[in-house]
Amino acid sequence: MAHARSVIGNSSHTIDQPYIPLQPPANPSNQSSEEEIPPFPTPEISTITLENKPGAKISYTYYPPSSSTPHRPNPFAKSLVVYLNGLMLPRSSWEASMHSFLSKRITNQLPYPALLSYDRYGQGDSDRDPDDKEPPPCHGHDCQSAVHDLRQFTLQIWKEHLDITSPTNFPALIFVCNSIGCAIARLFAQTYPGTVLGLLFLDSIMANTDLGKIWPDPDAKGFDPHVLPPGVSEKDVRDARVKYSRMFGPDIPNSEGLSRRNLATLLPSSSGPRLNGYGGEGPYLTVCGHDWETFAEQSYTGSLHTPKVLTMTYANPAWQTYNEGLVQITDEGKAVGPLIAVGCGHFVQKDGPEFVADELVSLLDRVVNRVEQVSERDGG
Repeated sequence: MAHARSVIGNSSHTIDQPYIPLQPPANPSNQSSEEEIPPFPTPEISTITLENKPGAKISYTYYPPSSSTPHRPNPFAKSLVVYLNGLMLPRSSWEASMHSFLSKRITNQLPYPALLSYDRYGQGDSDRDPDDKEPPPCHGHDCQSAVHDLRQFTLQIWKEHLDITSPTNFPALIFVCNSIGCAIARLFAQTYPGTVLGLLFLDSIMANTDLGKIWPDPDAKGFDPHVLPPGVSEKDVRDARVKYSRMFGPDIPNSEGLSRRNLATLLPSSSGPRLNGYGGEGPYLTVCGHDWETFAEQSYTGSLHTPKVLTMTYANPAWQTYNEGLVQITDEGKAVGPLIAVGCGHFVQKDGPEFVADELVSLLDRVVNRVEQVSERDGG
């Protein structure tokens, strides 16, 4: 059952551009005048070259963690929140939610971890993957390659910014991810067990599904047109299948060069395998899906022009079933969801940055307080 929540090392490292800091949060009305609000952190907008891929830069935005003292230790001092993009939106799409999250923590004088967003190779401000042999759009590399790059990237960031005196350690990672970023986060946790402390999934890609095939096939033998919703023709369904296959099919290349041809093989099930997270336990997990009405409206008014009744009848239920499987990839009591991001389409961070910030706050509270949730897998 879904629940709704309202949206109110030896690296090349250069600073690329000046940054005008966002305005710090205003002093809340209930804040004592004697208490000073900690300063809003100044982000670093920069590039880094991976040690194993010289000659190509990755662009990133980094917010340092809150200070840690013997009297007020930061429980997230050894943690790193990493935002993982989908295919369509670059790292800049996270900025509003990052700012909102930091504002909430600072105004309440609560500690916060370091925040890191980045553009994968071929995205946003980053260079193309130097290992890609063809120009974009192409199938230059797959999600497993993106996972290896992410491991090297986070390791170098950790060495340079957070663990200078003891760079052999690795941070407890918390991934905030959208769309295919959720698949990359799952593969990372599988490939590098014991590293991921928390996961916030925002409308994960259905990694094991060809989206063109979620619709009925009117040309299949024995197809019964009477099963279609009222007012929907065979042509409507056929058009939806063709449009989705041409835009989202796993064989369609993209400008990032990130191939999805083998994604269903890499992640054949939404409900497994069970992840081994930081400290040998399953990671804390929050699974969020899009608002059905909002997604149906955006699918109709967007380039696909999919009739809303089709999206409501076929696409939304399929996505909900996939999300219900995702809550099973961690230990019992560690998962929350699937939640519905009210008012948000597929790009939750764009439509609801406050929702993303609130869910990250909630996830961190569970992490630091070791709170487990009542399981809803059996309808409880």
